[in-house]
Amino acid sequence: PKGTMAFAGKYEFEGDENYEAFVQKIGLPSDKVEMGRNCKIVTEVVQNGNDFTWTQHFPGGRTTTNSFTVGKEADMETMGGKKFKATVKMEDGKLVADFPNYRHTAEIAGGKLVEISSCSGVVYKRTSKKIA
Repeated sequence: PKGTMAFAGKYEFEGDENYEAFVQKIGLPSDKVEMGRNCKIVTEVVQNGNDFTWTQHFPGGRTTTNSFTVGKEADMETMGGKKFKATVKMEDGKLVADFPNYRHTAEIAGGKLVEISSCSGVVYKRTSKKIA
């Protein structure tokens, strides 16, 4: 069906809002906070129907990959490196996942990858532009 492949591609970090307040709220260790600040993360999304492989490439060669199928429980990893289980849902064209201490949504808006994480009223928004 039309629109299911919308996420596939490579996206480079363009900007974010509320990073500092959010990482403090979720208790990210300070070394990880520093690493993620204005970090030119490249997010690579491979999508095959409802199956996704979502890889984040950090400068310096570190990568985090989460593979999941919409509607099925999957093993995931947080930005702090914690492992957990989550079921990613599709709501109004957005991918929605409940992480242990925050809710994460991802959508394609205006050709950009827009990711929003919220925890107890603190909303962190990250925008990445498509590069491939």
